[in-house]
Amino acid sequence: MDRFLGAADSALRTLFARPRAARPCPVVPADETRLTDEEKKLAAALMRVNHVGEICAQALYTAQALATRDDRLRFQLEHAAQEETDHLAWTAQRLKELGDRPSLLNPLWYAGAFGMGLIAARLGDRVSLGFVVETERQVEAHLQGHLDRLPAADHASRAIVVQMKEDEAVHAAQAFQAGGIPLPGPARALMRAAAKVMTTTAHYI
Repeated sequence: MDRFLGAADSALRTLFARPRAARPCPVVPADETRLTDEEKKLAAALMRVNHVGEICAQALYTAQALATRDDRLRFQLEHAAQEETDHLAWTAQRLKELGDRPSLLNPLWYAGAFGMGLIAARLGDRVSLGFVVETERQVEAHLQGHLDRLPAADHASRAIVVQMKEDEAVHAAQAFQAGGIPLPGPARALMRAAAKVMTTTAHYI
């Protein structure tokens, strides 16, 4: 019962409370961000997508931690979720600085990601860890794409995305070392398709 209450609390805090980072927001010293209106609009859209990704990360890790019976794995997943909270706070703050808002569909994204995480966990810990590996690798590629698209002058957003990308690589490596197994091709393709729907929609809504 305690774990179910904890999962519910995590959902409410993720969706409705102001996230608080344990680490300071990454910055590029001595570089000032000056953007045109069009550059600001693009940066905000990309950071909204990244914020949605962090909403989903909280849901995935919470669901997987809830379902596993392995205390060590639960601790690893909860620790990764704490680091993802930094990302959630950084992207939320950057959206505010850009004068924009998070996705209006965040409750939907959270529910969908929670369901996917629960299904992966029910298939066993090694599959659950493999799901983390594949998710984080896809997120790495997604973040690299954002680095390619973000305005060169947007040092603030770029610094955040660079740190996020580094953290996701660590999470993928940790999950692989803990015993994650490769997912079958159709599962990886389905994950990419779901991510495409989410990122395309969140860019605007």
